[in-house]
Amino acid sequence: MRYLEVTKLRDLTGPGHTDEFGVGGTDLGAAALAPDGRLVAVFGDTFERAGVGGPGWRSPVILFADPSSVTNGTGLTWTGSAGPTHGYADQVVEYHHGSRVGGRFLGLVGGLKIGTVLPTDLITVGDTMYLHVMVCQQLGTVHWTEVHRSTDNGVTWEPTDTWWPGDHLDGHFQMLTWELGPDGYVYALTTGFQRDKGLLLHRVPAAKLLDAAAWESWGFADGTWAWGRPATPVLPGAFGELCLRRVDGEWWLCAFDAGNYRVDLIPLPDGPTTNLHTAERLTVIAGCWWHDEDHGCGRVAQPYGGYILPGSTPDDFQLVISQWNTETNWPYRAMQFRARVLQSA
Repeated sequence: MRYLEVTKLRDLTGPGHTDEFGVGGTDLGAAALAPDGRLVAVFGDTFERAGVGGPGWRSPVILFADPSSVTNGTGLTWTGSAGPTHGYADQVVEYHHGSRVGGRFLGLVGGLKIGTVLPTDLITVGDTMYLHVMVCQQLGTVHWTEVHRSTDNGVTWEPTDTWWPGDHLDGHFQMLTWELGPDGYVYALTTGFQRDKGLLLHRVPAAKLLDAAAWESWGFADGTWAWGRPATPVLPGAFGELCLRRVDGEWWLCAFDAGNYRVDLIPLPDGPTTNLHTAERLTVIAGCWWHDEDHGCGRVAQPYGGYILPGSTPDDFQLVISQWNTETNWPYRAMQFRARVLQSA
């Protein structure tokens, strides 16, 4: 039987860590390697002061890191940020918080109010990076999701025409994580943004990533699973942030299991179509009350996220975990944890 030895390396954002980029409070932190080899990490609602609120509200923002610092034992070393403002992490998607949009996608009269645009995951395919985001009225209310792309290693981003309405697949296609397989397909696991839904599985040829009609779901019928069928939940439950990655050729899923208040690592020995009902679950972060925290062994109050960093190995994972005290609005940060996979005697 395997188990995890979990330690916290450090806070990745907040005072003393990201001040030079105008990042006081932020969360999330999904990461991928750019075509030029730099590590690109994308964060959600970001403020200049520590906490939630105040000046400098923008989302998403991107920080760059030295990929060799992932496994140096002390945590990521930030080297820069995306956007035109030197020394400041700019918002990389063009919109204004609280603005209203017309029928760009939905043909609605009177428009929709955009509260924020939140990233769910990014991926590199060839010389292009793709970023999936949720266009939200507020937390949990998703108008639609869309894909942006970068051809300059994550420095600037442009919208594409690829989008899905917020109620696509009964709202199970809002939070998304994706990874490129050796067979040329991009595989994606999705769920809702309300933390009350299970997981669906999809795939699309990498060459047709931006063709929404080319996406197909994994479904169950007549006693068998197959591609191209109506989507069937591959794992029921109440999930939040997801991270699907190939780690040294092995498929792994890191998932915030909101229903069980924890972040789990799940090995996928049969690839994305592994039976998640019976798959091994290794708990990285156990949610707890604030008075009972012990980050040194993975007990964290109000945790979420859970993103596998490039450079992880199947027996030594580097993970980005978020934390938000919703009563005081601090801590509101991303942190780096190490999870060593060990075999019990």
